[in-house]
Amino acid sequence: MSVEPRCDSGGVLSFDLTSQPWLPVQLTTGEEALFSLREIFVRAQEVRRLSGELPTLEFSLTRLLLAVLHDALDGPRDLDSWADLWRDPDSFAATDGYLTEHCERFDLLHPVSPFFQTVGLRSASGEVFSLNRIVADVPNGVPFFTTRLPGVERLSFAEAARWVVHAQAYDTSGIKTGVVGDPRAKGGKAYPQGVAWAGNLGGVLAEGTTLRETLLLNLIATDHQPPQSEDQPAWRRPPTSPGAAGDLSVRPSGPRDLYTWQSRRLLLHSDADGVYGVVLTYGDPLAVQNKYLREPMTSWRRSQAQEKKLQQPLVYMPHEHDPARAAWRGMEALITPGDSDASTRVEPASDVRPGIVDWLARLQAERILHQGLRLRIRTFGAVYGTQQSVIDETTSDAVSLALFLLSDTDPVPGQTAVAAVADADRAALAIGDLAFDLARAAGSTSESRKLAARAAAYAALDGPYRLWLDAMAEGDDPQQLRADWQHTARRIISHLADDVINAVGEASRQGRLVPTAKGWTWLNAERATLWFNSRLDRALPLATTRAGALNAAQVVPAHQPDNIAHAGVGSRRLPV
Repeated sequence: MSVEPRCDSGGVLSFDLTSQPWLPVQLTTGEEALFSLREIFVRAQEVRRLSGELPTLEFSLTRLLLAVLHDALDGPRDLDSWADLWRDPDSFAATDGYLTEHCERFDLLHPVSPFFQTVGLRSASGEVFSLNRIVADVPNGVPFFTTRLPGVERLSFAEAARWVVHAQAYDTSGIKTGVVGDPRAKGGKAYPQGVAWAGNLGGVLAEGTTLRETLLLNLIATDHQPPQSEDQPAWRRPPTSPGAAGDLSVRPSGPRDLYTWQSRRLLLHSDADGVYGVVLTYGDPLAVQNKYLREPMTSWRRSQAQEKKLQQPLVYMPHEHDPARAAWRGMEALITPGDSDASTRVEPASDVRPGIVDWLARLQAERILHQGLRLRIRTFGAVYGTQQSVIDETTSDAVSLALFLLSDTDPVPGQTAVAAVADADRAALAIGDLAFDLARAAGSTSESRKLAARAAAYAALDGPYRLWLDAMAEGDDPQQLRADWQHTARRIISHLADDVINAVGEASRQGRLVPTAKGWTWLNAERATLWFNSRLDRALPLATTRAGALNAAQVVPAHQPDNIAHAGVGSRRLPV
């Protein structure tokens, strides 16, 4: 299929996103392809997932497709309507006529209403800027870490369309170009307004085995959401103009509005060979606080700092993803808090799980989906640096689990998964403290070894936890599951501890006096090991065993002053 622009009868260039291929997909066969908007809905069952240059691009494009579906279906209105769509192999048929009706608003090069752009946007000088401003895989100021050296001179229309969608979702903050007609511009500059909407989120999607399943799983019924008034996507609203829209006090009106939020005003500059420049500035601002009833694709955390700043009794902010922290380590905020009933709490919830997870829990409770259905909870995020003026890193992860783990009616399986993460946290703390104690025994107070040991522990536990979680089946005994996990974790952490202990030098073996909460004590490798065994026993009580443990009398003591109490080695003996 051609990806060349077309000319209408008047010779005006056109690139119709409903018919031209521009959406990157991975097929169920493993092949990669580009689909148009029309084709992706027709062939959604053949598509494994959207792909793209960055994980955040996949998240942005998925939200765009969901906005199209919500609007084309005008719903789904309720659970019954959703269930009909799930059973109907032709559930997306309504999109064909819908895209035909609105095809002009999906023209990337339209002379009046170019897709996701503002016609006539210009700076006072008329300058057109580099495409580096919207292409997020070119590290700002670090051009050597990209294949686009020395920068982005041109883009195909298909790729430019993808980066336009991404810019509206994830563009950076910082000082931007002031444009003619924007009352916020001062001295030719637009001052920081914050990152684009999705950049605030720790993005969360439910992923099925095909794109069709993924879109349906994330297509939340209207009756599951707050009342919506005039919820419309960007292409059914009047074309944007410089400056913020005038109706922001009553928006976002719903998911169609939010998934296509025009965080920026931008305009591509192109010729018949492609896109060569852009003008980019701020668009519609959107305060991030307390949007948890509107934004379903992130978890939320209570912010007492924001409550104090805004003088409000309760403020929730989106949970952002930490690139150094695997998705499974955030299970409590991601799938199910330990107590999901706010009425039983003295204090408001510290976390609010993603609305999409609440929706999946409802599908599970109503038995609309098979309880053993396995899906992946995928996470997406951007990490901004230098006052949010650059994207330092994009993140993506996933955890595979069974639907019943999200249940509100039987929260025990989900709580067991969350508790197992807490087990891992305590075990990682224990080995980190061991490394720190061994360093203190040698005279060092640096925490570098502690942090390295904890990182190694999480890396070693990562794969086993994911396998344990994925293997959980309905009807499994939660206590036995927890015990199995603790035994696995103890075996892994014990092997790591052996490596840490085997690496100690003579200074750690000899030891020295160190201050503790109870006064001064002699700390050497033996005592550090004894303390570690005690911590690990407390961290993983269901896996505690004293088989083969050594008594103090069996251990050859390290040299130490006679007036310092000798410490035995618990369940492992130091190499001599």
